[in-house]
Amino acid sequence: MSRRLAAALALALLAAPATATAHAFLVKSQPARRAALGHPPARVELWFNERLEPAYSRVSVHDAAGGRVDRGDAAVGPDDPRRLSVSLPALVPGWYQVKFRVLSVDGHVVESGFPFTVKPAP
Repeated sequence: MSRRLAAALALALLAAPATATAHAFLVKSQPARRAALGHPPARVELWFNERLEPAYSRVSVHDAAGGRVDRGDAAVGPDDPRRLSVSLPALVPGWYQVKFRVLSVDGHVVESGFPFTVKPAP
């Protein structure tokens, strides 16, 4: 009996750290982090490792001066609850910053961002 209890306790302890530190993290983005694009993207799409809470997840895109340039229609994908996206107008060449704040279904908030560049046409 004590071996079973010890084995069960060991399994519980091994599982506990993974559960306690879980949170949504960005696994892929379009455009990619620090991408230098020849054509401006029509959307920014972010994929996370966990489902997101739509009411508390947002993404925005800002130009080099800090002005918001996205269309303000950020949404979690209805077909993929791990995808968050926002549409963009035709961007001019320059540097842009994607900012996001998401709440995963496990209750953890993650806030971060990354840059990308639209290169001038040759």
